[in-house]
Amino acid sequence: MRKYIATLVVSLAIVSVTLFSATTSQGKSSDTYKQLNLFGDVFEKIRSQYVRDVTDEELIEAAINGMLSSLDPHSSYLTAKSFDDMQVQTKGEYGGLGMEVTLDKGVVRVVSPIDDTPASRAGIQAGDYITKLDGEQVMGLTLTEAVSKMKGEIGTDIVMTVIRKGEKAPLEITLTRDTITIKSVRHRLEGEVGYIRISSFTEKTESGLLEALDKIKEELGDNLQGVVLDLRNNPGGLLNQSIAVSSTFLERGEVVSTRTRNDDHVQRFPARKGDVIGGKPMIILINGGSASASEIVAGALQDHRRAVVVGTQSFGKGSVQTVMPLGANGAMRLTTAYYFTPSGNSIQGEGITPDILVEQIRFDKTEQINSRSRSENDLRGSLANPNGDSDDTADQNDNEAAEENSESNSNEATDDSEVGADKKDKEPVLTTAQDDYQLNYAINLLHGMAIARNVD
Repeated sequence: MRKYIATLVVSLAIVSVTLFSATTSQGKSSDTYKQLNLFGDVFEKIRSQYVRDVTDEELIEAAINGMLSSLDPHSSYLTAKSFDDMQVQTKGEYGGLGMEVTLDKGVVRVVSPIDDTPASRAGIQAGDYITKLDGEQVMGLTLTEAVSKMKGEIGTDIVMTVIRKGEKAPLEITLTRDTITIKSVRHRLEGEVGYIRISSFTEKTESGLLEALDKIKEELGDNLQGVVLDLRNNPGGLLNQSIAVSSTFLERGEVVSTRTRNDDHVQRFPARKGDVIGGKPMIILINGGSASASEIVAGALQDHRRAVVVGTQSFGKGSVQTVMPLGANGAMRLTTAYYFTPSGNSIQGEGITPDILVEQIRFDKTEQINSRSRSENDLRGSLANPNGDSDDTADQNDNEAAEENSESNSNEATDDSEVGADKKDKEPVLTTAQDDYQLNYAINLLHGMAIARNVD
């Protein structure tokens, strides 16, 4: 550690001199030098005078994390352990409770629970605020610290205090930690309609989708009227998988483009597969828990008029995070670009607007469920929509190895997730059209579209 700190100090000194020299001609050297000196002064005063001993490692990690997290809600520092956990997560195996979370106004907010995990089975809902973990206040913890407390040995319990819109008092919910292999794609038949549910975008999503479509076509053959693709409460995942899913239903055209703060650096991702269902009618279901990669799919198929989007406004996460390894010291997740739908629109802070707005209704209580109580735009420090503010963008790192931007490895990092994993593949109880108003509406609409198509 002493060698690490010494190296860091030397590096800072070199950076100071370099910046000093580089900015002299611009008349800004004194300000840069003063700020670097300020950092060194604060660091030394904390080491010598803080009320308890704090390790140099803790201070450096806190400084780095503070620098990144102050930029926007999705940039952060990953310790070596957190980086390892994230790499495991994108492979479709998770450890913990099973929910996608973010930090909002000092407490943890649930973006969406993952299907068939302890969180979903316990009734955790998108938009829930987690204020206490086993009685300990979440306020004051970083997101990484809060997520770490949610993890633990399989079979152990954790009590979460949850504030939920519509509830008069906080809820005390007990969850049992588990290990579950996340199967991101599931399907079934609804009469002559193929229903496909994608819960997240992992390395196995494309293969799972193609397998589901093969089974649907094998069972229905020419009787297949169309497909309902359910992306509700899908928090996102890998960028290349969202492109692959979109390509599955497109003959040609652009799926998505990304733009850095340099307007000349635009990367376009075209459809590359061909429509495997031959242009049959298609409906996409979204809600306030649909974010990031799921919004890319909905936006692409909506812009190309390939699918009708039904449901409620999506979350509105229109930025791309690049994970940059830092050797043995973990990694940094940095917002490097905005993504744009094929029509050139950014959904940052706004989300995808459905073609047909359909609120969810509980049949037993005929009560509407507000599925977008909070959005990306409500997060502290969220980035402005670049369609209206082209200056508020993030930096770009062109290192292809760090960016993992090949066709097989393009990685759009979502918010920090805390999920659970198991070696056996459990099947969830999927909602049916009889108890899911939005799905019921989508299937009836698709029947009408199929009839109109046959008449034409």
